Amino acid sequence: GKQNCFCLSLILSLLSLAGVCVDLILFPLDTVKTRLQSPQGFRKAGGFRGIYAGVPSTAIGSFPNAAAFFITYENVKSVLHHGSASYLTPATHMVAASLGEVVACLIRVPSEVIKQRAQVSPSSSTLRILSHTLYHEGIQGLYRGYKSTVLREIPFSLVQFPLWESLKDLWSWKQGHVVDSWQSAVCGAFAGGFAAAVTTPLDVAKTRIMLAKAGSSNASGNVLAALGGIWRTQGLSGLFAGVVPRMAAISLGGFIFLGTYEKTRQLLL
Repeated sequence: GKQNCFCLSLILSLLSLAGVCVDLILFPLDTVKTRLQSPQGFRKAGGFRGIYAGVPSTAIGSFPNAAAFFITYENVKSVLHHGSASYLTPATHMVAASLGEVVACLIRVPSEVIKQRAQVSPSSSTLRILSHTLYHEGIQGLYRGYKSTVLREIPFSLVQFPLWESLKDLWSWKQGHVVDSWQSAVCGAFAGGFAAAVTTPLDVAKTRIMLAKAGSSNASGNVLAALGGIWRTQGLSGLFAGVVPRMAAISLGGFIFLGTYEKTRQLLL
């Protein structure tokens, strides 16, 4: 009852804090990725200059975003686990992760829009970009790319979380006892890196949609149209722009984040 509830909220706070740290440590990789994916190309978007442009937006959005995801994930999981057969476990994890993303994106998308726009115009402040976006596009400007973010996150979660859980199960079975938190972290890094690579084209489409000039075709938020445009103009290399920094960031992120997740769960539950 009460104690369990307290433990869960403590876990969520620690996790969300881990999420913030991961986002801030790996921010330069994210900036490089955004600039590689931007329509104007890496050099014109700022190259290696102002590598922390847009960081205030991430700093503010990161904690509530991670908390929203895990609160939804844990709650949905416990509701669905109630009375469902064990072979349905991967499916319940998938549903829980997907719903977690839909909720978390309500917070993530506005902070991501501002962050990405700041990353490709490092001379403007985050505040200026925020007011410019609100003035010219209103609240819906902040939610530009909501659909494409959810469309990127859900396949990502559907690959990452079940893969993470099965790698842990496999390793536990191989060694005859449950994995340690460092092993869980290694599984998290693998699962994250693989999921990141496979979903890169969706990530590029999302970047193009968020950075598109108001009124341009990409600004409408159509993911398939954006993917088609990138494929026609830049081919496969365009669709996988920024795949290396994306994989690196998410592998490291998965290592730190999912390792922390496992450790706090072992300590408290």
